[in-house]
Amino acid sequence: MPAYTAAALTFTTLTLASGFAQAKAPSLDDAAGRYDIDGSSKISFSVDQVGGGGISGSFGKFSGTFQLDGRDIRRSVVEFSLFPESVQTGEERIEKFLRSSAIFDTKTYPKIVFRSTKITQTSDDTAEIEGNLTAKGMTKTEHFTATLTKWNRRVISFHIQGGVYRTRYNMSTGTPIYSNIVQFDMVVNGQKH
Repeated sequence: MPAYTAAALTFTTLTLASGFAQAKAPSLDDAAGRYDIDGSSKISFSVDQVGGGGISGSFGKFSGTFQLDGRDIRRSVVEFSLFPESVQTGEERIEKFLRSSAIFDTKTYPKIVFRSTKITQTSDDTAEIEGNLTAKGMTKTEHFTATLTKWNRRVISFHIQGGVYRTRYNMSTGTPIYSNIVQFDMVVNGQKH
């Protein structure tokens, strides 16, 4: 059965925000600052199943910040907390199973945390994010890709994607019928402090 998020996070492909493809990405200096992750963000995940189908859902409760360094993107930091009790799949039976000790064990581990350790700019509007993801008492290094989709001096948005191997976090129930990889697809909106 599925695993877990990070957020992440997420990180399927969404199109860039309307009109952004033609807009010029802001300079790092212009975009610099501290942003709070807004509740309008969307943290979605999917886990494939052999023969088609699978499980997909989202998380309704999360929080976090990102600090964009105006001089050196490598010194920027993303911190993100996800509350797996808020998992939503549209099927109560699956949600209860995901919250159980077989997967998230939300009673013992109410929070999943990601903190970046390295951010590498890969183009004017894309970056690779590496960091430590902690779930069920285990911390592992994970990687996500981020694409800038919106910016207007007070608001900044990223489309973040990545795959997380759930067995690394003691969430192996259901493999190999359900994929070991949880795909994250996240739209992260930040409000400038």
